[in-house]
Amino acid sequence: MTTTRRTFVKSIAAAGITLPTALPRLVRAASANEKLNIACVGTSNRARADINGLASENFVAFADVDSNFLGKALSDYTGSKGYEDYREMLDKEQKNIDAVMVGTPDHQHAHAALRALNLGKHTYCEKPLAHTAQECRLMIAAAERNKVSTQMGTQIHAGDNYRRVVEKIQAGAIGPVREVHNWIYGAMYSGARFPDKPDPVPANLNWDLWVGPAQPRDYYDKLYHPFNWRGWWDFGGGGVADFGCHYMDLPFWALGLEYPTGVQAWGPEPKPLRCSQSTMIEYRFPARGDMPALKMYWHLGGTHIDRIDVYKKFGLTKETWKGNGILFVGDNGMLISDYSKHKLLPEDKFADFKDPPRTIAESIGHHNEWIKACKEGTPTTCNFSYSGKLAETVQLGIAAHRAGNVECNFDPATGKADNDAVNRFIFKEYRKGWEIDKIA
Repeated sequence: MTTTRRTFVKSIAAAGITLPTALPRLVRAASANEKLNIACVGTSNRARADINGLASENFVAFADVDSNFLGKALSDYTGSKGYEDYREMLDKEQKNIDAVMVGTPDHQHAHAALRALNLGKHTYCEKPLAHTAQECRLMIAAAERNKVSTQMGTQIHAGDNYRRVVEKIQAGAIGPVREVHNWIYGAMYSGARFPDKPDPVPANLNWDLWVGPAQPRDYYDKLYHPFNWRGWWDFGGGGVADFGCHYMDLPFWALGLEYPTGVQAWGPEPKPLRCSQSTMIEYRFPARGDMPALKMYWHLGGTHIDRIDVYKKFGLTKETWKGNGILFVGDNGMLISDYSKHKLLPEDKFADFKDPPRTIAESIGHHNEWIKACKEGTPTTCNFSYSGKLAETVQLGIAAHRAGNVECNFDPATGKADNDAVNRFIFKEYRKGWEIDKIA
C-alpha cells in the first residue's frame, strides 16, 4: 500500500508526536546505513554530550571560540576540520555537510541555528532553543520553510517515565486538568560580583566571538566562560531558561499546549544584568478541544518563595514527595512526576488503578530520533514546531519577570504582549553586525 502524507500523519498521531508543517527533505545519503556528515557549533559541556550522542555519525568540522576545547574535539575525531568562527565553518563546509548541531551558550543559539536552517541543513539545537521568544518563532518558521529535520535538546523527553505520564493524563486518569505546577529547588543561577578590574583575555579564547550578538564588554576570568554565563541575562536566562523546557515539556506534551494567552510573574525586583535566583510565573492557556482552560505555574527556588505554597495548598508532605516536581491537578485526582518517576494522588484512591494501554512506543534515543529523521524523513518528538512553542513560552515568562514582575496578555498570532515593557524582552537589540533580521 502506498503511504500518503495523510496516512503517515494519522499513524504517528497516536504516539503523541507533533509534525512540522512540511515533511522534511532527505539527506544526500543513498541509504539509511550511510553516515550523516555533521558540523558542530560548540564542543564542550552540553555540546560535548551531544557530540557523544551523535558519535555514530561522521563529524566533518567543529567550531569553538576556545582553542583548548576545540583541540580536544579535533584530537578525538581525527580528520575533521576546526574553526574558530562558526559562520566561517558553515560558509566553507556547507557543501560537505548534511546536518548541524548547535551547543553554544543561549545567546548564540538562534544565530548559529538560523544560518544552518537557511542553508537547508538538518539542525539539532540545545534547549532552551533560543534566547528570546522572538528568536524561537523565527527558528520555527525557518525550519518549516526549509523542510529540514530538527530536534531541541530536551533529552528527558525520550525517557520512559514521561511517556507513561502522558498516557495516563490523556486517558483521563485524573479527569480534566485545570492547573499544573512545576517546581525546582536548584539551578538558582545568578551572576557573581564583578572583580575590581578586568582580566587579560587568555590566548586560547576569542572573546569577541564569544560575546557575539551581545553588547561588547570586558573579560573577567571565569565570570562568564565557560559555564557561569547562565547567571547573566545577556547570555542565558537563569534557572527558568535552563530547566523550564525540561519540566514544562511534560504538561505541554500531555495537555496539547501551544501558546499562552496571558502571563504574570512574581519574584524579587529583577536586576538589569544578573539573573534572579527565585521566580514564580503563571501562564494562562485557553481551552483546547474538549480540554478546559488551564493555569500553569513555574516555581524556581522552592515553594517558600512563592505566593502559592504548593505543598500546603494540595496537602502534600515530604513523605508524599521530595524534591523537584510537576503536579497535574485534575477534577478526579492528581498526578505528580519528575524525570524518572510519578504517582497518582491520593494514593488510597488509586490503589487499584490499572494503567491504560501503552500507546507511545519507547524512544530509540533522543539523538537517534534526529539521526533517523535526517536520513529517512521520520518525525522527531521535539522538532522545532513543537519545542519552539514550548521554548517561546518559557522565554515569555522570563520577559514578564524582567519587565518588573508584571501581568500581560499575549497574542499568539503576532508574538507580542499588550505591555511595551514585556515586548522589550520578547525582542532585543543586537550588537551592530549581528542583527537577527539579516539571517532570519
